[in-house]
Amino acid sequence: MGKSKSKPWTKFIISTKAKLEQTTVRQWVLGLLVFVGLYGILSINVSPVGYYLEIGEVARQDIRVPRDIENQAQTEREREKAAMEAEAEVKADISNYIVNHAAVVKADERLTRIFTLISEYRLENSQAEIEDRQGFEAEAGELQKQLTESEEIVLTLNMAEQILSADPPEYADFVQELRSIVLEKMNEGISENEMAQVIDELNVLIAQSSISSQFQEIAKQLCVQIIEPNLVLDQAVLEQARLEAIRSVKPIIVKAGEIIISDGTVVQPKHVQLLKDLGLYRDGIDYWALLGLFVIIGLLLIVFGVSLYKYRPNIIMSENKLAFVGSVLVVVTFISKVLSFTNWALIQYLTPIALAGMLVTMLLDSRTAILTVTVLTVVSGIIFQSLPLVIQSLIGGLIAIICVSRVSQRGELMRAGFIVGGSNFLVMIGFGLLYHDSSLLFHSYLGLLNGVLSSIIAIGSLPYFESIFGMTSSIRLLELSNPNHPLLRRLLMETPGTYHHSIMVGNLAEAAAEAVGADGLLARVGSTYHDIGKLKRPYFFVENQLGMDNPHDKIAPSLSTLIITSHVKDGLELAKEYKLPAVISQFIAEHHGTNLVNFFYHRALETNGDTIEENDYRYSGPKPQTKETAIVSLADAIEAAVRSLTKSTPGKIEGLVRKIIRERLDDGQLDECDLSFKDLNKLADAFTKVLVGIFHARVEYPEKITREDIEGKKS
Repeated sequence: MGKSKSKPWTKFIISTKAKLEQTTVRQWVLGLLVFVGLYGILSINVSPVGYYLEIGEVARQDIRVPRDIENQAQTEREREKAAMEAEAEVKADISNYIVNHAAVVKADERLTRIFTLISEYRLENSQAEIEDRQGFEAEAGELQKQLTESEEIVLTLNMAEQILSADPPEYADFVQELRSIVLEKMNEGISENEMAQVIDELNVLIAQSSISSQFQEIAKQLCVQIIEPNLVLDQAVLEQARLEAIRSVKPIIVKAGEIIISDGTVVQPKHVQLLKDLGLYRDGIDYWALLGLFVIIGLLLIVFGVSLYKYRPNIIMSENKLAFVGSVLVVVTFISKVLSFTNWALIQYLTPIALAGMLVTMLLDSRTAILTVTVLTVVSGIIFQSLPLVIQSLIGGLIAIICVSRVSQRGELMRAGFIVGGSNFLVMIGFGLLYHDSSLLFHSYLGLLNGVLSSIIAIGSLPYFESIFGMTSSIRLLELSNPNHPLLRRLLMETPGTYHHSIMVGNLAEAAAEAVGADGLLARVGSTYHDIGKLKRPYFFVENQLGMDNPHDKIAPSLSTLIITSHVKDGLELAKEYKLPAVISQFIAEHHGTNLVNFFYHRALETNGDTIEENDYRYSGPKPQTKETAIVSLADAIEAAVRSLTKSTPGKIEGLVRKIIRERLDDGQLDECDLSFKDLNKLADAFTKVLVGIFHARVEYPEKITREDIEGKKS
């Protein structure tokens, strides 16, 4: 059992160790810089900021309040004072008291014990049949003593004797009537001030009862000693009054610029107390608070880093991506900290956590964005110490991630901002109703403003993040796919065959990528640019020859191979010249991998087979590293091969597609990407479906039949 339980942990530790060994010093430095940035910004909360003055010294300058600050200590004192006054008013009003039923039960139980004790003595008296006066008095005295000691009931000796000597019916009537009178009165409200009046009422009730005259005085004595005040203060009314009194006291705000201590003034205890109340008194560094913050930030980033290792290792391995995520964390934390210095407490609801979610989702992926939003939500909680803000940040950030996960236009990003703003608005309304906070309800528009501002800032800052960190968003990809892009216009005008081929490959790659859960837009745009290197020598590629003689017929196979393979290097140079993103250049570099140029290799074998090296007729690579580049590599080969078919039936197309995929797999061209066998089968189905739709059979019309003859001329 122990071994089976430890296997997952052992596997996780081994995999984590292997990934850690792949990291470089620069990645660790980036992680350390993020930690230092977050810790430095957040430590301002606990660092000593203010003035240190000793009582009796002379102030050497005017000490003014730097901004509007709530005097929290004075506010609390005023609220406590108001609560005490409200409490005194409640206690003074008799209508705020209720009957304490525990006192009624206590009186009933006390009566039961008294009558039980008396019954025991009456039973003993009847069994002993005491006849002499001396023995009877002794028994009555013992009863008198027991009542005093056990129940604190004081009766005269004569009363005790009357109780012992009473006839059973008379005694039973006494017990029943007395219990009824006591419980009836105890169920009514009795205050301390009403005790004298209650005693008088009891005397009247006893006189009007069926209790015999000899027992009436005894009944009065017992009632006086058993009945007690039974009114208690209604705690619900008291608590409500306290809460209303506390809420009625508005925060005491010390205005910016107000002088606390004037230059030359002797420092008094009240000055020091005011500085402490305003949080402006410095009496040393709170090392424990700094240590606590160190631990929290450290654990937070460790969990963040381990999660990236487990779910998005490519981000850890990419310095640019890691630097981007770290920059978002630090920048948003810095903005949040700046907002915390403003005079208005509700400004916290403009904390742009949703902005971070939008940027990371558009430039990386939604899972990394969720981790980023979670970390920043905790950070905002540390800065503002506000539960409503934490909930708003988390919900708004997650909704932002959902809304921009498929965004392709800037207008859609603005719409996402309004959706996030609407969710923030509802969160503030909800907490305003929950806490009965009218300020949250009145200023709930800040939530809507937060979402709109986040989308506006995301639109404005997105190009800068793309440029600085070499990343590409879906919006940028769509801009690159515009046929009016200078490079695509050149491709269309100078190499129309290659342009058409690239469009066809893009259609194939997009459909296939979506079939296996890859980025279809990236695959399509990468396909559009994958062959731009052919612009340098367009007529050496068959799709651009258009009836011309093939120049390869006049040169050696080795030179032809060099020209053909050089279009990869030429494409990378053009991509650099036109400042294409690195993610697009990756398609140019990897779309042929280390494939063999079969035609010229076999041609060379026919002429001089003994001295031919296969490696001389292969592309220089690298092999496809991602799903998208591997898909484009397959689509490129498949599209060219299918075009060469004389009669393209669905069966022939599918057979050719699967044959090319199998050859690429056997040649090791797919070894370095993360396509599975299941993915390859899905790719084959997707390629076949698209190609069958493109190369479907057409009806052959006689040459003399024109379109007008077929459709019918309109009169």
